[in-house]
Amino acid sequence: MITLASDFGSPYPAAMRGVICGRTDARLVDVAHDLPRQDVRAAAFWLTQTLPYFPPAVHCAVVDPGVGTDRAALVVRSGEHALVGPDNGVLLPVARELAAGDDTEPLELFEWAYDDPASSTFHGRDVFAPAAAAVHEAGVDAVGELSRATVTDDYADLCFPDPTVEADHAAGEVLVVDDFGNAITNVPGDAVADAFGGTVAVDGESVPVRRAYAELGAGDRLITVGSHGNVELAVNRGRGDDAFGVTAGDGVELRW
Repeated sequence: MITLASDFGSPYPAAMRGVICGRTDARLVDVAHDLPRQDVRAAAFWLTQTLPYFPPAVHCAVVDPGVGTDRAALVVRSGEHALVGPDNGVLLPVARELAAGDDTEPLELFEWAYDDPASSTFHGRDVFAPAAAAVHEAGVDAVGELSRATVTDDYADLCFPDPTVEADHAAGEVLVVDDFGNAITNVPGDAVADAFGGTVAVDGESVPVRRAYAELGAGDRLITVGSHGNVELAVNRGRGDDAFGVTAGDGVELRW
């Protein structure tokens, strides 16, 4: 299996699929091609929420504001998975997630050498799709044997910011806003575990804490814990980002 994820929209991913189909008979699965455009951190977050649910595969993920520059191409081997994409940090959080709990299979990172691509603006088609096909054909365990793959310890990393959680408050920030308008923070859900059915103060305003959106009326604001395990600012049948006046990167303080 080869999975594809990007911020390309349509029809660009079709060209990537065409390149891969011409080189391998791998099963292709589109994860998403509407990731927030040129937002490396948001893409990295959504990869951590999707790729761990796949069986072993080669994952080609391209959100690449630096396309056409001297940024490198990267292949990361994480256990039974391999990730292919630009060297801008987008692959690292999910690579660590895939390797979590497996001390016998540390991450291996390889710089992927490529010739002058046909286009300086579409490395998804000209660099990363061929690389994903080559890794799939060789096998994840044999990435290091490929002539274009060179072990590297010089790469761009990306880590999500840590929140501050104290006995009576937590300070964090909004990591992403999903398509429903839920503002997903980096505050762990455990921080509000004792507050379900009650309220917490969000930037000084009292807000109900509930396990499900529909526990409140349509249009009501709430705090809940999403499937990602983090606190999110939401509205039942509405947009939390608008109701709380926040967007990705904004700070959030919770007090109880």
